Amino acid sequence: MNNEKQASATYAKNAMVATSQPLAAQIGVDIMKQGGNAIDAAIATAASLCVVEPTTTGIGGDAYAIVWTKDDQIHALNGSGKAPKNLTIEEVKKRGYESMPKYGVLPITVPGAPSAWVELSKRFGNLPFETVMQPAIDLAKHGFTLTPGIAASWKKAYETYKNAWQGEAFTPWFDLFARGKKTPNSGETWSAPEMAKTLSSIAKTRGESFYNGELAEKIANYVQKHDGFLTKEDLRDHKAHWVKPLKAHYKGYDVWEMPPNTQGLIALEALNIFKHLPMDPKNPFDRFHKQIEAMKAAFADGLEYIADNDHMKVASADLLSDAYAKIRSRAITDEAHEPKPGSPRQGGTIYLASADSEGNMVSFIQSNYMGFGSGIVIPDTGIAMQNRGHNFSLDKDHANALAPGKRSFHTIIPGFLSKNQKAVGPFGVMGGFMQPQGHLQVLLNTIDSGMNPQAALDAPRWMWQNGKRVLVEEHMDEELVNRLKAKGHDIHYTKTVEHFGRGQIVWKNREKNRLEGGSDKRADGIVAGF
Repeated sequence: MNNEKQASATYAKNAMVATSQPLAAQIGVDIMKQGGNAIDAAIATAASLCVVEPTTTGIGGDAYAIVWTKDDQIHALNGSGKAPKNLTIEEVKKRGYESMPKYGVLPITVPGAPSAWVELSKRFGNLPFETVMQPAIDLAKHGFTLTPGIAASWKKAYETYKNAWQGEAFTPWFDLFARGKKTPNSGETWSAPEMAKTLSSIAKTRGESFYNGELAEKIANYVQKHDGFLTKEDLRDHKAHWVKPLKAHYKGYDVWEMPPNTQGLIALEALNIFKHLPMDPKNPFDRFHKQIEAMKAAFADGLEYIADNDHMKVASADLLSDAYAKIRSRAITDEAHEPKPGSPRQGGTIYLASADSEGNMVSFIQSNYMGFGSGIVIPDTGIAMQNRGHNFSLDKDHANALAPGKRSFHTIIPGFLSKNQKAVGPFGVMGGFMQPQGHLQVLLNTIDSGMNPQAALDAPRWMWQNGKRVLVEEHMDEELVNRLKAKGHDIHYTKTVEHFGRGQIVWKNREKNRLEGGSDKRADGIVAGF
């Protein structure tokens, strides 16, 4: 509850990259030493993570970015892909499903990550795109040494998938990621020449081969061979697009998140509700109960209303209005409650943070979802396809109902913090539906408790699951847990660190003219800088 023994942050003067794998972080810094900026570093790091951390991300996934440029402007890029134009609720139900499946060809949507890399480079990069992509190509071609956490996740995934993934469609996954019916151990070298070839093709054609060339044809042909719906036309029509980020104001800070189709709105709504709740100054534990209740209320709204922005039945502005936050806060009492959506006016993931000496900063997130994604790997390419379609509802009246050419509700969210129209910096917490919960906790650790980046990430976390059920890390303060139980929360300790996400932070300390970073102890990552 106090900050006297905070973990030390990492400091750098010129540039910094924080992410969940050491080689990828160092690659980002090396790119900036070659004359690249924070955007170039983010692309190089993201592409490299497809190679060194395939347990969470891949070439066939989606990506989002928030970019703060040196002229103090903020930009947001939505790199998520749409459902195939021939994929409908009726077609899925014909296959015997009452909800979207997790694995196989049906939940595959258009991969957007390569388009995000290209678009970021085209608009803001300093270095040639091929130069920025080369480190990832080299890693895939020549191999790298596995870190312990990633090796453990890889093995755990294989033990699950070897029974769950049956049939010819999944064979290329095992050929690539479980050669000889085993996964690489910590300290072993792993390479993927086919992935190197694909990354090289993307680099040389600036993504054209992936969306309208040889790679697009291989992707579409394999998915359709196994009775899927993705076509060359779906890939050809994809574009990453620039959007206006959402923000909420809290104690002098502006917190920025991606708009729908992401769940960034949930983090902002929870923050808005929380700031309207009275705090008992004599009870430091009271704030945790109210954090959980604010998050539950925001999640209830998010799961009810968030969808592709073109299909939203409720405007984001209505969910984030001060008036609505006050209404939602009044329903929160001293007792834990079952969350229900309110009534506003109708209308597997990697994260990285980068900053350069010019003032550019990037908050970037990329994922295949649920670990390795759909289980579908396109033969001879190293492209593991995402399964974001799993989040679609098959209820035609739901805001997030499956529809042709529609983007699904998305869990991955990059965050950004500013103050007085100046950048403080990028932050993020990976981990499915833990992400907005992690955002709220890390922000409050930073702003309310004055923790440095590393301490804000290391602090014990809670995770609301459903109803009144809340998971807490095994080192969570015992008195706090007992106080929460007394308020009706169904608290469960767990040693499973994967529940609580893995975060990264880079802040700009203007008073001391330095960058300050943190990398989550729950992952293998580091903060690299110079």
